[in-house]
Amino acid sequence: MILTTKGRYAVMAMIDISDDQSNRPISLYVISERQNISLSYLEQIFTRLKKSGIVNSIKGPGGGYTLGKDSKEITIAEIISATGEKIKMTRCNNKKDGCIASKKTRCKTHDLWHGLEQRIVSYLHSISLHDVCNHNIEAFSFLTENTISQN
Repeated sequence: MILTTKGRYAVMAMIDISDDQSNRPISLYVISERQNISLSYLEQIFTRLKKSGIVNSIKGPGGGYTLGKDSKEITIAEIISATGEKIKMTRCNNKKDGCIASKKTRCKTHDLWHGLEQRIVSYLHSISLHDVCNHNIEAFSFLTENTISQN
């Protein structure tokens, strides 16, 4: 799966803000220290998050970042997407039918990986920041049930 640290760190930082009990803006320095993420990398990430309206920036002493909307309305998929990341399982190029394996036709595994990609995207769209902070995440129950019934 292609998901770089940018998407993962954005989610970690957003959870940090959402989970903070101070009800004050959180500086990137504080997030950097708590999450062990480079401050300059966080600055790049938060530029995109702010542009997407996921966070608000407050300038001046005591400034920092707050959530741009209620944590129940921010999905994990939305955070990842705001960073410019794509959840991609196939190695296909941008052409409509071409794959890396064959430039003219779809590879035989295209539908398999694309189907998995769609499930992951759907799963991440179903989980809000609030869900993560409150441990309200349902596991892939269909995987667990199938695995148990096969053993």
